[in-house]
Amino acid sequence: MAELKLADLSFHYGSKQVLGDVSFNVKPGELICLVGPSGCGKSTLLRLIAGLTNMLAGNIYIGDKLLASNNYHMPVQKRNVGLVFQHASLFPHLTVGQNIMFGIKHLNKQQRQARQEELLEMIYMQQFAERLPHTLSGGQQQRVALARALAVEPDIMLLDEPFGMLDSLTRGELQDILIEIWNKEKITAVMITHDVDEAIFLADRVVMMTSGPSAKIGDILTIDFERPRTRKSVLEHDDYYMYRKHLIDFLEH
Repeated sequence: MAELKLADLSFHYGSKQVLGDVSFNVKPGELICLVGPSGCGKSTLLRLIAGLTNMLAGNIYIGDKLLASNNYHMPVQKRNVGLVFQHASLFPHLTVGQNIMFGIKHLNKQQRQARQEELLEMIYMQQFAERLPHTLSGGQQQRVALARALAVEPDIMLLDEPFGMLDSLTRGELQDILIEIWNKEKITAVMITHDVDEAIFLADRVVMMTSGPSAKIGDILTIDFERPRTRKSVLEHDDYYMYRKHLIDFLEH
């Protein structure tokens, strides 16, 4: 497990500043959710961590390893970061199994097969290994995208509204799968969501980002429900409605 450290991140597009002096740590094995209004810099922040966008000011570390600063940029492929976006973006000509194992080059054939079977079991798709992406539902494609990101055993995972395009039932199913995986794998993760209940259900902490000319961290809310977590245990927790109201009030003002 790795700790992610963000120190004094600032970023602007031309004259428009979208992040100003953003600092927080993500503890080893912790899953945090970023919430905030559109345009507050959530996706920009994820892109900076991933290396898809170059830093302008500040520092990003995984453990003691520097990923980025204003004069240093570690290439994306060397960061050992797993990425999952709204759209699965699977390779259409590769099977489910081939998509999942695409980034694995260092294992032998037997090890690759064992890892593929392990990941298919995690996402409950053991029988789909030979299927092509176009034969899958949207929810199934996102499961494969999640498994593909996990296959490389990343130091951290970054998820940008991975369930945002799914219906509520499918979304709930994938949230349950994600919780099962995190209870088992203990991966450090940062996830963007606009869904208040998703943030409360999934996160150890919620980082609330402000909007405006210099978007900053407004508050960090610790969701201290005990893991392993279930939807029922969250809904029955005494503080659930307090957390929910606090997040809704923040997003609406």
